[in-house]
Amino acid sequence: MKSLKSTLSTVRGIISALYATTVTGPAVDLTGFASNQINFAPGTITDGTHTPKVTECDTVGGTYTDVAAADLDGTLAALASDTLQTVGYIGTKRFIKLVSTVTGSPGTGGQYSATVTLGNSRKTPV
Repeated sequence: MKSLKSTLSTVRGIISALYATTVTGPAVDLTGFASNQINFAPGTITDGTHTPKVTECDTVGGTYTDVAAADLDGTLAALASDTLQTVGYIGTKRFIKLVSTVTGSPGTGGQYSATVTLGNSRKTPV
C-alpha cells in the first residue's frame, strides 16, 4: 500500500458553515499540479436552493467567470442533503474559486463545505 500524502494537496474551497446567502470561496492556485478534484460536501440542506459552480480567472484578483461545461469533468446540480458532488476542472486558467449561489429566501439555509484536491504535483513532496 502506498500513501498519497506526499503527492496530493487539499485546500479549502468553502469553509464548513451554515449558509443562507451566496458564498464564494478564496482563489485556489492550480500552479504546480497537473490534476484536481473538486468536492462539494453538504450536510443538511433545510431550505433554499444552493447551486454550486466553479469560476476561473488568469489572475488571483481578476474577474472570475463561470467555467464552461466543456471544462469540467462531470456536472454539478443543486446541493441535496448528505449528497457529495465531485467534478474536475480541465480548463486552462491558473486560478479557480468555488461558489454556491443561494436562492429562494431561506430561513435556515444549508450546511456544507467544499474542497479542492490537487494532484500530480510537479514537485514532491507537496
